[in-house]
Amino acid sequence: MRIACVQLNIAFGNPKENFRKVEEKIRKAAMLNAEIVVLPEMWNTGYDLTHLEEIADINGEETKNLLTGLAKELQIHIIGGSVSTKKDNHFFNTMYIVNNTGELIAEYDKAHLFKLMDEHLYLAAGSNKNIFTLNDVEMGGVICYDLRFPEWFRMHSLAGAKVIFVPAQWPATRVDHWKILLQARAIENQCFIVAVNRVGDDPNNSFNGNSMVIAPWGEVLWIGADEETIGLVDINIEEVEEVRKRIPIFKDRRVDIY
Repeated sequence: MRIACVQLNIAFGNPKENFRKVEEKIRKAAMLNAEIVVLPEMWNTGYDLTHLEEIADINGEETKNLLTGLAKELQIHIIGGSVSTKKDNHFFNTMYIVNNTGELIAEYDKAHLFKLMDEHLYLAAGSNKNIFTLNDVEMGGVICYDLRFPEWFRMHSLAGAKVIFVPAQWPATRVDHWKILLQARAIENQCFIVAVNRVGDDPNNSFNGNSMVIAPWGEVLWIGADEETIGLVDINIEEVEEVRKRIPIFKDRRVDIY
């Protein structure tokens, strides 16, 4: 399974430019024969939270139209990172998953809001896990700060996820946490982790990429630098079962005491 990780710089508060760039990158990923393309967090607006009333995607319609149209045309699965949306007079940080026939198969609102970037002041939190199937493989998707909650990842792996996607806008000042936690989540859940971070600056933070694809044994298969790029990685899903048989942590869990 070939995965394309789109590590890009996001134009702060400029949806028009960001939609243009994302379409360009998805088309390039398809030309590189990727089966799945993965976008970063809040790629439509960046963290321009004070202007969401003017720039958030109403019911995600513009995002869904773009992703479903491209997925069908290019016959590529799209992990839509996340975008700022307005639904029922509330704002959300929303991930859309579209399969290669252009069908929207999953939607997830970020469950854990990050107070250091003021998400809790502007956004509403989601409450549902995000499990879906691509290429007959169960997968999951979470967003950025969700990474710091191992129980949320475990819930997705217990629901069957063999690959968990993590789009993010993770600041450079804490990139060491990013890398260590991603490896830990892969090892403790014995699954592939595909994490796509942004690059560039906004008025409040700098972002230095370091997007990563990590195998179930904790091996780093690819890590991005600090510039825009599309990282291509081929993964073998059979590795998940091989690792889980070798150390059967799911069978050895003490569900009687925790």
